[in-house]
Amino acid sequence: MLRLTAGRLGSLVGRRATAALTTSSARMASHGHEVSGSVDMSQPLYSDRLDTPLPDRAYKDVLTAADKSLKEKEKGPWGQLSKEEKIALYRMTFCQTYAEMKQPSEEWKTVIGGIFFFLGFTGLVVWWQALYVYPERPRTFTDEWKAKQLKRMLDMRINPVEGFAAKWDYEKGQWK
Repeated sequence: MLRLTAGRLGSLVGRRATAALTTSSARMASHGHEVSGSVDMSQPLYSDRLDTPLPDRAYKDVLTAADKSLKEKEKGPWGQLSKEEKIALYRMTFCQTYAEMKQPSEEWKTVIGGIFFFLGFTGLVVWWQALYVYPERPRTFTDEWKAKQLKRMLDMRINPVEGFAAKWDYEKGQWK
């Protein structure tokens, strides 16, 4: 009975120690890397999106002393704020303006370049296979062979109602 309990206890302790040592933070710390903080998806996040005009939280979380004094000044009449202060207040809440978000990017050039690169690479692979992998074309694909085959089919009068033989004039030796 004691042996059975000790085995179970050893198994439980071993599993817990293994679980504790195999977490990503322990593994990363053991390799000398800093562990980056995980993002809590249950908390509001900031995102610049055209379809979401007001993000869940402000762009800047941590405010400096100058930002805090500007926030206090914001509570007063806005007519007393300068244009630069209004822009600074806007940049505390939002990272980009709508004009900046709508500005086209140059990403399409990268996408088109990647497509052409892979098309060119695929063409090179097909060309290489045609040279070194595929066997030579069969002799039955040559024009001489096809002409002999057509003549043989006409001589045998294959499908005389609707096929080759129906369209061939046997007396004149030419197509009708």
